[in-house]
Amino acid sequence: MSRPTHRRQAGRSPDLPRTPDGLEPVYGVHAVRALFERGQPPRVLWIQQGHAEQRLEALLQQAHAAGCELKRVPRETLDVISGQASHQGVIGFSEPLIAENETALWWRFDQWQQSQPPLFLILDGVTDPHNFGACLRSADAAGVDGVIVAKDKSAPLNATVRKVACGAAESVPVFQVTNLARCMEKLKQAGVWITGTAGEADALVFDADFTVPCALVMGAEGKGMRRLTREACDGLVKLPMQGGVSSLNVSVATGICLFEAVRQRGRASST
Repeated sequence: MSRPTHRRQAGRSPDLPRTPDGLEPVYGVHAVRALFERGQPPRVLWIQQGHAEQRLEALLQQAHAAGCELKRVPRETLDVISGQASHQGVIGFSEPLIAENETALWWRFDQWQQSQPPLFLILDGVTDPHNFGACLRSADAAGVDGVIVAKDKSAPLNATVRKVACGAAESVPVFQVTNLARCMEKLKQAGVWITGTAGEADALVFDADFTVPCALVMGAEGKGMRRLTREACDGLVKLPMQGGVSSLNVSVATGICLFEAVRQRGRASST
């Protein structure tokens, strides 16, 4: 008996559609919806075929209205593009996010000072994209003017950050600086009070004055702030820990500290 000329390779995946050149995937219903809400619709939108189209009808209508290129694809395709993350049946492709530089920070600084005392969030060594995205989401909710990170040893503004941030990565300015400690010194010279967080601090975060032009510094989970960063702070504060754990996830701690600033600033504006 003659052998077949062609054999089907076991486990071979079907050919996947080519992703749009030069665009970055943004996956998840909330993250993609935020792009439309902020007037930055994706250029291309991939929707899962089948019943998911009914569930995502509102996004489909927004995509048609915005003139997005629309493509219906199998779920397996979306699984491959998003990796282990949950895409919820939709992936948008947008221009990559690019952090601004220190020159842009000082150009914007003058504008912020004219409206109200600026509030900054400085992240020192936060390399996990999930934590970075969650910090950006809290920063947006708290009305932070800008997030400052070091050019090295910081999480990139990638698809995971954008998904976790749920639109905040597009709305909160992120500034990458070459030397974080030197940037902090320049901020202090410009009248910004810098408060760092450290578990061994004597003062509580509720004792800090966030009604003035200020910056909150959060260190990497586990290691905390680097030595030069710590030395550039005007003061250190901590959260009161009542239970058995010694610290909180950096994104959770960031949210608590930022909303103490929101509380103080709201009280100051009402008096």
